[in-house]
Amino acid sequence: MLHDLFNWLQTVPGAVDGDPSTSWSGQLGASLHFWSLLEATHVVTLMLFAGTILVVDLRMLGLAFRSTPFSTLNNRVLPMTIIGFVVLVLTGILLFASEPLKYYHSVWFRAKMIFLAVAAINIFWFHFRTQKTMAAWDTMESPPAPVKLAAAVSITSWILVILFGRLIAFTWFDCGSTKPGSFAYGFAACEAAMRESIAAEKAAAEAEKAAAGETPAAGESPAETPTPEETPAPAASPGKKGE
Repeated sequence: MLHDLFNWLQTVPGAVDGDPSTSWSGQLGASLHFWSLLEATHVVTLMLFAGTILVVDLRMLGLAFRSTPFSTLNNRVLPMTIIGFVVLVLTGILLFASEPLKYYHSVWFRAKMIFLAVAAINIFWFHFRTQKTMAAWDTMESPPAPVKLAAAVSITSWILVILFGRLIAFTWFDCGSTKPGSFAYGFAACEAAMRESIAAEKAAAEAEKAAAGETPAAGESPAETPTPEETPAPAASPGKKGE
């Protein structure tokens, strides 16, 4: 269902005469300057967002700014964190919209979303549970274990989010180069993508035959569409985009 939704989003809205390259998604992905500006903004804002979180997490671990109360430091950097988060979300949505089907079937993008969810859950847990006891450890140079645990989970999650976001630009474990039946193949839901790719190749081959005036012999039926397991995976195309 999601495959069909993202395929529609990538090929239909804004398309002229059914040409997917003219869709809004296609035009955004093919744009040179705007897409580059969008990605650069996303990366620079990520540095701001992750940097402010790192400052707070190091204080929570008792590794830096030990003489500064947690509340003072947190209130100082929180506005920058919020600004960075808002810009990140907006640019991230636009980057996803440029190639939604590619991101949906990307192992790295899915791993990024998992750890993004872990980071979000950790933030909510800290603010609604751990931070309620802040009065007791606000000025402590080395906060208690629950605070340090929240900081450790935060740092680890955001490092992995950034790492997997960068790896999206590479074609490792793309559906076209992943062995059917492997973990990566199933994790990225490659079966739907490859089935569609095989159908498209068959349609293109039949169109070429029709254009050349070739017709099937009497009693000969078109070959059945092979399964992904029976058909060699197409070579992966060079990737250029990450988040």
